Amino acid sequence: MSPTPRTAIITITHNRDTHLHRQRIAIAQQPPHLHVIVGMGERPSLGSIPDAPPTRLLRLPVPATGLPLAAARNLGAAAALRAGAELLMMLDVDCIPDPRMLDRYTEAASAVAHPALLCGPVSYLPPPTNGAYPTVGLAELAPPHPARPAPPDGQLWPENRFELFWSLSLAVTAPDWVTLGGFCEEYTGYGGEDTDFGLTAKAAGAGLHWVGGAAAYHQHHPPSRNTTGRVAEIVRNANLFRRRWGRWPMLGWLHELAERGQVEFDPDRGVLRLRE
Repeated sequence: MSPTPRTAIITITHNRDTHLHRQRIAIAQQPPHLHVIVGMGERPSLGSIPDAPPTRLLRLPVPATGLPLAAARNLGAAAALRAGAELLMMLDVDCIPDPRMLDRYTEAASAVAHPALLCGPVSYLPPPTNGAYPTVGLAELAPPHPARPAPPDGQLWPENRFELFWSLSLAVTAPDWVTLGGFCEEYTGYGGEDTDFGLTAKAAGAGLHWVGGAAAYHQHHPPSRNTTGRVAEIVRNANLFRRRWGRWPMLGWLHELAERGQVEFDPDRGVLRLRE
């Protein structure tokens, strides 16, 4: 990777034009060389953003089994690589990047052994006031996610618990992405593909690092994993994950769904299914 690598941010989206607009405003404050946006089943409305980086808009059909989150990330990465990107950053559409995110990921990519996955801390914002978030001071509105490490600015913390990997905000060099092979596209719909990719990276001998200062701020919206359609996707993807890795993912969610009577879950007997 060159001293000043060509950078690309990859965002996948579905019916999140407001979230995407807020994200693009923030990205324009410290723009990458390219912003790749993959619309799942739609063509997102972009609008004009002053100082926005060059943007490549792609579209991917949605299968009956649910949103193709893994395939959409892979499609966006492939487009970024074709455009010459050397450092790929994936940012969920409901996440607003901190102005330091791009620089911190770039610095971290030059400081770690490869292959490596880099993840920044994510804070969960309260609902916006009058439909908008301030352009500065987001870090003061919410603490980082309590279940993930949040190093001080400029520090790198190695991580052995690859099940903590998430795709809300991540960075990976182009050669490492090619080495790891991307997300498993057997997953469609909600849940499982993040952890699968983390374990794939671990099996390939990659490192995982938390990057202080590479923060993102998750825009508030109601959780969707409890709806009937999402539960069916979680059940299918959790069973797929167990077939691939011999263990259950998302145990907290699965036990929660079982307690509410939405699924039958017996991890010892290898049973997970929707309740009739």
